[in-house]
Amino acid sequence: MPPAHPAHVLAVSLDAKHRFSKQVVSEIQLRADWGVEGDAHAGTTVQHRSRKRWRPTLPNLRQVHLLHAELHDEFAAAGYSVAPGQLGENITTRGLDLLALPTGTVLRLGAATIEVTGLRNPCVQIDRFEPGLLAQTLGEAPDGSVIRKTGVMGVVLTDGRVRAGDEIVVELPAGERRPLAPV
Repeated sequence: MPPAHPAHVLAVSLDAKHRFSKQVVSEIQLRADWGVEGDAHAGTTVQHRSRKRWRPTLPNLRQVHLLHAELHDEFAAAGYSVAPGQLGENITTRGLDLLALPTGTVLRLGAATIEVTGLRNPCVQIDRFEPGLLAQTLGEAPDGSVIRKTGVMGVVLTDGRVRAGDEIVVELPAGERRPLAPV
């Protein structure tokens, strides 16, 4: 029996400029080996401003940022109000434990596919957006390691449009599963 509420896209966002938050839009166009058409972070080489200054020819493993709406629920329980796109994500999901996915997982959203490359590393800009919020994006695992809750990054494998309401199909990688690490 399928789940009552399958994993799906809650919202999509983009911004042509390098700003912290992105605007929610009705749909985004994903381009293979590029990212979100019209977004400042799209490109074959690294587009994150500080990384681009350091090593501009590195491959762009951060073409698409996905964030689970369940984190917004955690924020609300702690007294914060954060809406889709406000933490810079391109795709806000619901019903999928993004942080539990292994590296190399393929997410199918309509015709588009994204390969998960790693975790987004929370940064000080989160506290500039909302003081105290950065602490809410970090946790501690039973082994004492840091849990980064700010979603995952990926690269686009197959072109396609993505809209709110699109179902997300997960294809786990074959072989040994490598846990996500910051990219």
